Amino acid sequence: MPIFHLTNQKNLKENLAHFISTVSNPPLVAIPVFLIINYTLLSEGNWLWFSTLSIFFVSILPIITSTLWIKRKKLEVDMPQREDRIYPLLMVILSYIVGVMVLYTLGAPALTTTLMVCYLNNTIVVLLFSLYWKISIHAMGMAGPATAIIYLFGWTGLSFSLLVPLVLWSRLHLKRHTPAQLIVGTLLGYLLTASQIYLLMGP
Repeated sequence: MPIFHLTNQKNLKENLAHFISTVSNPPLVAIPVFLIINYTLLSEGNWLWFSTLSIFFVSILPIITSTLWIKRKKLEVDMPQREDRIYPLLMVILSYIVGVMVLYTLGAPALTTTLMVCYLNNTIVVLLFSLYWKISIHAMGMAGPATAIIYLFGWTGLSFSLLVPLVLWSRLHLKRHTPAQLIVGTLLGYLLTASQIYLLMGP
């Protein structure tokens, strides 16, 4: 009976870790974040239009290109080998570049465009790291948007950061990253995004 209980606990933790890891995939996290930002800033305007544009370039297109690459190369969804990330990251960067240009040209809210710029620059940093080291994209992909939410809502926005430890635990539990890779990813996500928002939008 105790062995059965321990096995159930282990399976529960494993399933929970997989669930958290899946739903915290950066393109998925970006969807509610851009919806919240656009709805808050354009509650009386065309928030849905700019949300659709944002989500297409930051989520849908990257998911499509990455999925096609994974299927073609028969890789794991997480792409555990850093070398496998290079091509998908290049395609994602291209999507972000176009997204920034479209949002800026059509007059999206400044924070919306700025966050897209952050996604672009942060992904370039991830690409450079991935040439030599497997930094955590999940950690950066959660900490970066959390910074934008904090900028928009102030202290209330800190509640979004409560999700960060859950993501770190899931990636560590699944043995997808070392503690160092998770810590560096988290710190860079916060610091890079905060510095770009400050430079582009002011304090």
